[in-house]
Amino acid sequence: MKNFRSPQRPKKSSLVIGAEKIIEALKTGKGLDRIYMDTRYVGKEASELKMLAAQQGVPVNYVPQQKLHSFNVEGHGGCIAQIAKVQYQNLQDVISFVVEKGETPLFLILDGITDIRNIGGIARTAWCCGVNAIIIPDKGVGALNDDAILTSAGALEKIPVCRVNSLMKAVDELHLNGITVFASEMTASKNIYNCDFTVPTAIVMGSEEKGIYPALLKICDENISIPMKNNFESLNVSVATGMILYEVMKQREI
Repeated sequence: MKNFRSPQRPKKSSLVIGAEKIIEALKTGKGLDRIYMDTRYVGKEASELKMLAAQQGVPVNYVPQQKLHSFNVEGHGGCIAQIAKVQYQNLQDVISFVVEKGETPLFLILDGITDIRNIGGIARTAWCCGVNAIIIPDKGVGALNDDAILTSAGALEKIPVCRVNSLMKAVDELHLNGITVFASEMTASKNIYNCDFTVPTAIVMGSEEKGIYPALLKICDENISIPMKNNFESLNVSVATGMILYEVMKQREI
């Protein structure tokens, strides 16, 4: 059986160290996955750094000093940024591109999924099933790092990823483009075999522990479930995603 390697400390070459260099990276448009800032950081560059990060949609994680020490680099002064391993795309740009090609949109929204092995497996299946893009929030999701790319077998380097600061705003944007949003919810009365996935579609998958955020669930068009022969607490989210996406693909190919 294949063993997943344990998460590794990021290589120094994948980091931008110090507020001044991070600001320079932001100004030149370098793709950053996220910025780690000491909770006690009060450097003169703090306001500019946070402003630029907000403009470019780069999340800032406020962390204790021990977290920054764990990167095992010197001279950070309370700020370290991690270079993005994937190229994030603008959601509306992807929607427009798909429509212009004459394809029926298919998007996948991940809410609160933190296990990078699940994210990697989901990306792998999404790529195989023709998903146009994966939509993730800027916080509360596993980092798309080397380990995530490894578990995705490279799919995360192929499929577009749209990082947004609000999944609810992303759903609004999908609605404005005529895309029906289905929420995977295990107690939903309507199962996937009774859904019409031939329409422009987005599917929301939540974490196994907490499910989909209630306010997000409320604005989705339909709640759907996967039928099960025997009752069980829940399916693995990566497996569940695969089941739904293959039903979408089957309907569209038929």
